[in-house]
Amino acid sequence: MYRFLIIIEKANENYSAYSPDLPGCVATGATREETERNMYEAIEMHIQGLLEDKLPIPESNSFAEYVALDEKSGTFADIVQTA
Repeated sequence: MYRFLIIIEKANENYSAYSPDLPGCVATGATREETERNMYEAIEMHIQGLLEDKLPIPESNSFAEYVALDEKSGTFADIVQTA
C-alpha cells in the first residue's frame, strides 16, 4: 500500500491539490471534496504510469503540522501533527 500526503489549497473560485512526494501530480475541483476525489484519481494514474514505465514509486517523505500561536501574545503555543 502506498500513502501520500496531499495539500489542498483554496484558490480564487476553486480548489487545487498536489502531493509534495509526486512532482507534477496535481488536481483541481470546484469543492474541497471534488478536489480530493480528483487528486485520488490523479495519484492512481500517476502511479500506474510509473509502473508501466518501470520507474520506481517514490517513498512518501512528507508530513504536515500546524503551528499554533497565542493570539494575544504572539508566542508559540503548540504543534499539532496532522499527517
